[in-house]
Amino acid sequence: MSGQSVTLVEAVRLAALQEMRRDPTVWVMGEDVARGGLYGQYKDFLPEFGAERVVSTPISESTIMGAGLGAALVGTRPIIEMRIFDFVMCAMDELVNQIAKIRYMFGGQAKPAVVVRMPHGIWRNSAAQHSQMLESWFVHLPGVIVVTPSTPADAAGLLVSAIRSDDPVLFFDPKNLFPVTGEVASVIEPIPFGKARKAREGRDLTIVSWSAIMPAVEQAAATLAGEGIDAEVLDLRTLWPWDQEAVCASVEKTGRLLVVQEAVSVAGFGAEVVSTVIEKLGPAKVKAARRLGAPRIPVPFSPPLEDAVKVTPAKIVAAAKAAMG
Repeated sequence: MSGQSVTLVEAVRLAALQEMRRDPTVWVMGEDVARGGLYGQYKDFLPEFGAERVVSTPISESTIMGAGLGAALVGTRPIIEMRIFDFVMCAMDELVNQIAKIRYMFGGQAKPAVVVRMPHGIWRNSAAQHSQMLESWFVHLPGVIVVTPSTPADAAGLLVSAIRSDDPVLFFDPKNLFPVTGEVASVIEPIPFGKARKAREGRDLTIVSWSAIMPAVEQAAATLAGEGIDAEVLDLRTLWPWDQEAVCASVEKTGRLLVVQEAVSVAGFGAEVVSTVIEKLGPAKVKAARRLGAPRIPVPFSPPLEDAVKVTPAKIVAAAKAAMG
């Protein structure tokens, strides 16, 4: 399909627009969605779909999450907009104890077909309460799918899959990448969950990452190539399910693994990737396995301090060289 070059935020807008036109049971609810959303991700939805399908809500995240689940249980497919990821903490009971568990607890009779959109990550000096990357919390939660795209095409295709899913999907929009542009097809096809994207072919080292840190990883890989280190780069795209087969195949080829995450390194998803690869391949086949993430501190408001917390291309290059020995 021919396509167009659009920003990531426009790509997810087009994906949601396509699915709402295709399926009248799809609708969106959340703070400011009738005004187009905080980032413009629902721009012009209200004139086309009306107030019954584009529902701006009060500032009450627990109410938004609970109402979304109730609407799903009677046959609709709500897109629940959290506006900023950090606000989901006000709706954890509804998400963790209800949405994630209700299909299991009722023997499959309930269908919680919700998409919870949670734009996350460091963005414009938003400080400690609006900059968190806690995706690993939700990978630990049985009953949900965890989506972490990094390109316009992937964000669009994965959002289509999320909206069509009968299981609840937690969709982590990388808000720092909303201005990034890329080609998106005129008809957006669903991208399957659990399939990594190979962003760069290589033979010396496997670098695994996801979400907003991917551009820094690809920049670091280009720098490494100039210094004679040929890194293979995999973008997981979804953290649950995640593509263990692709990662293990790459590490079996290169013998070395570096997992890079924007989130705090301690107990992050990078540790899961490293341990799984070593368990599956055995330590004899893995010459080096390292993690790189943020320090375990709140994200500062001060721009220089925020910069010090960020995982940068230079830090990735240094970690890759350490993995090479």
